[in-house]
Amino acid sequence: MSFGLMKPCYPFAIALLTVVTGLGGCSKKSQGHALPQPPRVASCPDGIPGGRLVLMAAGSPRTFNPLLDIDPGSDAVVRLLFSSLVSINLESQLAEPGLAESWSVAADQKTWTFKLRKNLRWSDGEPLTADDVVFTWNDVMYNPTYNQITYDLFRSNGKNFEVTRVDDLTVRVVTPEVFAPFVEYFGSVSILPRHTLGRWAASGDFLKAYAVTDKPEKIVGSGPFRVKSFQSQKSVLLERNPEFWIVDQQGRRLPYFDEVELMAPQSPEAFEKSFFDGTTAVCESIPPEDVWAFQQASTNRHFQMVDLGIGVQRDFLWFNQNTGAGKDGRPIVEPHKLKWFRDKRFRQAISCAIDRERIVREVYNGQARVVYGYLSGENKKWNNPSIPQYAYDPAKARALLAELGMTRRPADGILVDPAGHPVEFTLLSSFGNPVRAGTAKRVEEDLKQLGIRIAYRPVDFPTLLKRINNTMDYECASMGFGGGGLDPASQMNVLKSDAPLHQWFPFQREPATDWEKKINSLMDDQMRTLDFPQRKKDFGEVQAILADEMPLICLAAPSTAAAVRPDLGNLRPAIASAYHLTWNIEELYFKK
Repeated sequence: MSFGLMKPCYPFAIALLTVVTGLGGCSKKSQGHALPQPPRVASCPDGIPGGRLVLMAAGSPRTFNPLLDIDPGSDAVVRLLFSSLVSINLESQLAEPGLAESWSVAADQKTWTFKLRKNLRWSDGEPLTADDVVFTWNDVMYNPTYNQITYDLFRSNGKNFEVTRVDDLTVRVVTPEVFAPFVEYFGSVSILPRHTLGRWAASGDFLKAYAVTDKPEKIVGSGPFRVKSFQSQKSVLLERNPEFWIVDQQGRRLPYFDEVELMAPQSPEAFEKSFFDGTTAVCESIPPEDVWAFQQASTNRHFQMVDLGIGVQRDFLWFNQNTGAGKDGRPIVEPHKLKWFRDKRFRQAISCAIDRERIVREVYNGQARVVYGYLSGENKKWNNPSIPQYAYDPAKARALLAELGMTRRPADGILVDPAGHPVEFTLLSSFGNPVRAGTAKRVEEDLKQLGIRIAYRPVDFPTLLKRINNTMDYECASMGFGGGGLDPASQMNVLKSDAPLHQWFPFQREPATDWEKKINSLMDDQMRTLDFPQRKKDFGEVQAILADEMPLICLAAPSTAAAVRPDLGNLRPAIASAYHLTWNIEELYFKK
């Protein structure tokens, strides 16, 4: 089974809030049919209807098809056009009812039942029923020709989940075995309209459906907005969906905004410039190197900073522990170096030699937090705070290296192993990345104090990925992980020994070490129970093993800051979303 589809982050999305006169009311035509029963009632305070929210997206959309929205411009639009059975509250990180008013699981923990709200409708007014849910899964998601990205995510032991219609409002799903992240994973998939997309799926042309060149009225969804017009490389104008299924405390149908416009930026500099000029009103995420400038500007301009805390990214370095040979028959890693890299005492020593606090202070401008474990603190639900920590301690680093028989040559102070090999290695990272370059420089300086020599070699990103994932021609590399879901299932493609992102030694036929075998077992166990305390215990043990064995030497988790003008109501900042300030866009409104 493959897990961990990671959505890209779009750190420079900026929003412009403009009050548009004459948009405060809705015509009878735009009021839609009767509300679904029961409607979902928003927990936020009531807002003021009307106005246009203008977002500067990360690019122009290439498609409105949810199965193809892998580019940031498309994702920025598609997220507003569709809904799912379950909604993930990105502030609380909990699953909440969506199109389904409720769900339950049978005693076998494999049979799930979803109950849809009555009178749900698509944005064109047609009924939304269980038939649409079954179509989404059986005709689209489980067609590998169409679903080329997440097909394996919803399979177990080579079998699909059985998705069937019980009646108009009831869907039953049976998983081949217990599937722990079922609610978050299955429930979060966008439901598709059979009446508009059925013929596309049947003809084999589904991936051509919902093109940006289609007429707006052909793009039917169930999200808070629907397409009104599109100008390539310029903007997409959305209008509120009159059939949306969420209401406020007074029973008024959301969203509050009449329109949302997503504009394609003309240059990277356009984001910051438009915000400082007062043209835009929301900056979703500020790069660490620009935080100081925003802080200074905030004292003279009408906006406030928002500290979102530690983000989902963790930056780290690791050693190549691959025991295999290349195409030429020679070992991928020189045998004497492989011996160092595969000894956890060496990895622990490197960790103790690195001054992470200095890296955070000097490289990240203080906009990060030191981390020692696989998870950073943002994942409150699953993080294990009791893991071992190999913090900056040069004396301990020397002691660990001495246990390996490594000593410094009197002549030049270079550290050598028992066979006389100098302890040195090459560190790869991506070219043109100031954080990677700054981190490498300081790691080089720290290790030099122990007599270890590093040759830093930045390469372009495609070359870096090729050497790490294909040829595996490297000794040490520096990178970051981000994205993915909050559930441990999203980490399967990193932590399982046969997984593609098991960076230090991917695609193992059999676990190369006992501790990797143990992690495999724990990750499999937590996937096969719905008992949250047991899952948390298993995943906590995984984190403890990783923190002790240190296959990934975690260094820092960058902080995320945002900025916003004070006239936007119902903000609920969330670090677990790429859209930190607008993830709950249907609740947002202008205060005046």
